[in-house]
Amino acid sequence: RAANDGYTFVFATSAALVTNPYTIKNLSYDPVKDFVPVAMVAKSHHILLVNPDVKANNLAELIALEKAQPGSLSIAVDGPRNISGLIAQAINKQAGTKMVLVPYNTISSAVQDSISGRTPVTIQSASVVEPFIKDGSLRAIAVAGSERIGTLPDVPAIAETLKSVELQGWFMVMAPAGTPSDILDTMSKAIATALAEPDVKERAPTLGFELAKGEPVSPSGAKTFLDVQLAYTGTVIKSLGIEPN
Repeated sequence: RAANDGYTFVFATSAALVTNPYTIKNLSYDPVKDFVPVAMVAKSHHILLVNPDVKANNLAELIALEKAQPGSLSIAVDGPRNISGLIAQAINKQAGTKMVLVPYNTISSAVQDSISGRTPVTIQSASVVEPFIKDGSLRAIAVAGSERIGTLPDVPAIAETLKSVELQGWFMVMAPAGTPSDILDTMSKAIATALAEPDVKERAPTLGFELAKGEPVSPSGAKTFLDVQLAYTGTVIKSLGIEPN
């Protein structure tokens, strides 16, 4: 409902733009009709991790371990209708496993319970867990999606074991619908300039973020990315039998 005069923007998450429309029945906004994309900013890859005591060094070994004792492993997620929960359900469905999803209200509690071994498996954003991977508190065994990431080159992508589930966290700047194109272009170019700053390029990967580059940073490229992600996420959610509530 903000004026489309270029003075109000929203830094939106992938959950707000492509997950909520399929999981919340009476959503108070329409991500396509009420907003217009300005620029893609960054991605935050999700990682499948285990407590160091879990006898699995990769996804295939985790699947075998769970199948040996179905339902014996619990997995900490941010909710069954959020990204980590959707990825966990997709793994269960494809692998035929029965890992028990344990939803947490706070990410910090989920991470700490996985470190302690209470919920020995978890899926979290790289931006949250990379410090714990480095100090050995958690062991990364797979990266969500079809490609490995630069900060964890030795950790396989889920697609190397199962069919790829291209769900991940990302951030996009949006404007109210009807914002003039010249304003969108000006803001997009400013964002592109900021993303190209040497200190931003150097620091982002250390925080677990992959900066956007090229066409997705433009309004048209961001719209294309958003349309593809919206359609794909809907397909995944429907395949898991999840209905909005």
